[in-house]
Amino acid sequence: MPAIRNLSRAVRQVLQRPGCGCQVAIMPVRCLGFSPRQVTSDASFHSVSFSETDHPRVLITGGLGQLGVGLAKLLRKRFGKNNVILSDIRKPPDSVFYSGPFIYSDILDYKNLREIVVNNRITWLFHYSALLSAVGEANVPLARSVNINGLHNILDIAAEHNLRLFVPSTIGAFGPTSPRNPTPDLCIQRPRTIYGVSKVHAELMGEYYHYRYGLDFRCLRYPGIISADSQPGGGTTDYAVQIFHDAVKTGKFQCNLKPDTRLPMMYISDCLRATLEIMEAPAESLSMRTYNIGAMSFTPEELAQEVQKHIPELEVAYSVDPVRQAIADSWPMVFDDNNARRDWGWKHDYDLPDLVTTMFSFLSSVSSVTRIAQVN
Repeated sequence: MPAIRNLSRAVRQVLQRPGCGCQVAIMPVRCLGFSPRQVTSDASFHSVSFSETDHPRVLITGGLGQLGVGLAKLLRKRFGKNNVILSDIRKPPDSVFYSGPFIYSDILDYKNLREIVVNNRITWLFHYSALLSAVGEANVPLARSVNINGLHNILDIAAEHNLRLFVPSTIGAFGPTSPRNPTPDLCIQRPRTIYGVSKVHAELMGEYYHYRYGLDFRCLRYPGIISADSQPGGGTTDYAVQIFHDAVKTGKFQCNLKPDTRLPMMYISDCLRATLEIMEAPAESLSMRTYNIGAMSFTPEELAQEVQKHIPELEVAYSVDPVRQAIADSWPMVFDDNNARRDWGWKHDYDLPDLVTTMFSFLSSVSSVTRIAQVN
């Protein structure tokens, strides 16, 4: 917690008084400003309903990933352009930079992150900074640093400043000993990737901070998310995005999972809407702090067949990546999201045919604009 962090800094500032054997500790004043609150188990006093507040001031970390830009666009329509700040450690493209506030933010830099929250009067924080499953396995030390140490900074700052905090979780938070069809909200979770382990850690730490310090922590376990306006980012479910790009560009697709590998999936519009809905839900309606959300489940073969209804000449081959296949075989096949549907009214809009039609409509419009630009 911040109090512990500040105390350790104070101890490191111990000075040796000249001429005697005693030590004098110089303690920073700011460590006195935060004391962990002893709260009851419901800890709902930070969760003011949306109708009782002005528009939230929002910060999105890891904002240049698959979901951050889309979420910023949705939130800016609802709360106003200048009330939503997108952040990342990478340089944004012009389209992102000029669409609304963007700042540099490194979640491993506690001081920088704290200054951003204070200077911009942040009230809602969406924490999307993370290394995904396959990328994380290729660089475990970095994944551990970003996904776990970075989360600790986020939790401390959110608790200190009474933020409403959203941290996404994933189908990767389950493992081979979890029930797979369907997978309920509460069951055994023993993931075998650093990504999954870090997400279970995030779920449990978020719940702990809620019950111990009153942090308004909210979390959704996302299925594989499919979107047309972002490139695959190193996840095991990214084949379901790549197939559309390859179908349009080359007419050939090579899948790195077995054709019968069934996984839960969701179109990005449903995902972003669910994220906003859980953040706006009254605290008293939430029976838990981490929910499954579902929409559809399909295999690579089923997706390819649906894609071929639009592009019959698409050629599909399978070259199985043993690492990604092992990850997929440990994940849920179908999500049980009955609690989300009951507690805060979750309902998806897109099934598989709708998803495929929407993806090709978007990619076709982008191709048309590109061709016109090239001609001009």
